[in-house]
Amino acid sequence: MPSLWDPLATLAPVGPVPGMRAAVLVPVYEQDGELRLIMTRRPDDMRRHPGDVVFPGGMIEPDDGGPVEAAIRETEEEIGLPRQNVVEVLGALDAVHTRSMTMRIIPVVARVERPPALFPQPDEVAAIIEPRITDLLRDENWRRAHWGLRTMWFYEFDEGVLWGATAHMVRDLLGHFRSVA
Repeated sequence: MPSLWDPLATLAPVGPVPGMRAAVLVPVYEQDGELRLIMTRRPDDMRRHPGDVVFPGGMIEPDDGGPVEAAIRETEEEIGLPRQNVVEVLGALDAVHTRSMTMRIIPVVARVERPPALFPQPDEVAAIIEPRITDLLRDENWRRAHWGLRTMWFYEFDEGVLWGATAHMVRDLLGHFRSVA
């Protein structure tokens, strides 16, 4: 019987990307026979990307040793997911730019064990959002709009709207699930 995790076997290895300056963790966990993501909504008073729905992550620091370590460190700081709960790094999605186009972000996909409680850092996290992959795969739940020469994807949660670079990451992740369907 195929595993829920099989589609993620096609992810690229995590490696350096020209211009990379930040990394996010795409935490995936299984609950009641379904895969879920852990995302956050940034507070409305943040200097950068206020109110955005994002994956936990941030700048790659010199002491991090690379994008995997940065993504895990930032996730532990932002939502209190202990680093030992990152069970397996599965690979990377395509690097993306922020809306300002000033940096490339490496999305590191990992299988995590979700602890009974997460502890969001209030300065960085206004809400934790945990959508099911099956819901995200339903195209009718998404909308598209043209922004300049680009087509932008939007997905509305009660807690906020997923769009921009993070929506691009989620759509990339969903492509791995669709490729085996």
